[in-house]
Amino acid sequence: MVVGRPNLYVGFVGALDGRVAIVTGASRGIGAEIARRFAAEGAGVAVTARTTEAGQSRFEGTIHETVQSILDAGGAAVPVAANLARPEDRARLVEETERQLGPVDVLVNNGAVTYFGAVETFQEKHFRLMFEVQVRAPFELSQFVLPGMRSRQWGAILNISSKAAVHPAGPPFGPGPGTTVYGMVKAALERFTTGLAAEVDDDNVRVNVLSPTSIVPTPGVVHHELLTEGRERLIEPVEVMAAAALALVSDPPGLTGRVAYSQQLLWELGLGPKPLEELLVTEHPRLGGVLMEG
Repeated sequence: MVVGRPNLYVGFVGALDGRVAIVTGASRGIGAEIARRFAAEGAGVAVTARTTEAGQSRFEGTIHETVQSILDAGGAAVPVAANLARPEDRARLVEETERQLGPVDVLVNNGAVTYFGAVETFQEKHFRLMFEVQVRAPFELSQFVLPGMRSRQWGAILNISSKAAVHPAGPPFGPGPGTTVYGMVKAALERFTTGLAAEVDDDNVRVNVLSPTSIVPTPGVVHHELLTEGRERLIEPVEVMAAAALALVSDPPGLTGRVAYSQQLLWELGLGPKPLEELLVTEHPRLGGVLMEG
């Protein structure tokens, strides 16, 4: 059941007021924070992931907990359980969102299943699952929501990526944690983003991809021990990703077809300080765009 904003929000007009958003992978971490930020800006949010009850995952957080946090803050949200590896769940996610909230205006593809390992020993089932969840699912969900977005002449699709998509520097190459397949799926997601942006630009549908500038200490990051000793000073609060996500779906209309990095984007838009020099990405072919070139 959707609960609307209480009286304290009367007269409030947020950046996404009246919009409907789907956020995948929203039981915890980056997805949950994006869902909360969008709801705070007036969107009705379909919060989706596999985890519905505590104890189902090794990680804390469920879609019901995310929804409750939104409702407690006066926002509007519904939980929709879905396993993005299943085509039938992907179709049901969009159908259920439209039944409960209305036509989808914003799609955030954040859901992920990740395994690390060397190419030589990487398991086929893990390879297929990663591509199904992180490439096929965003592609198909986009297919479901695009007709409505194009007919209404407004829409936003945001894919969540990682700096793992950037080619490793070398030779010489430093020791790697087995991120080749992870980098492959994220690189595919980025190329999908820019291609789709070109296809739907005339219909006022913006399509972007966003990565953290630095390391966000999500439950997955902690589990995979990616926050190594000495990197604590580089921690990026999850709220930074949520702010950048909001900018990419609501700010200047020309902001489309971008491969963006959270802190770097906010700095560019005048919404945050300049990131540390060591964190800047300067050579990605789609880093720039209308705003950077202007």
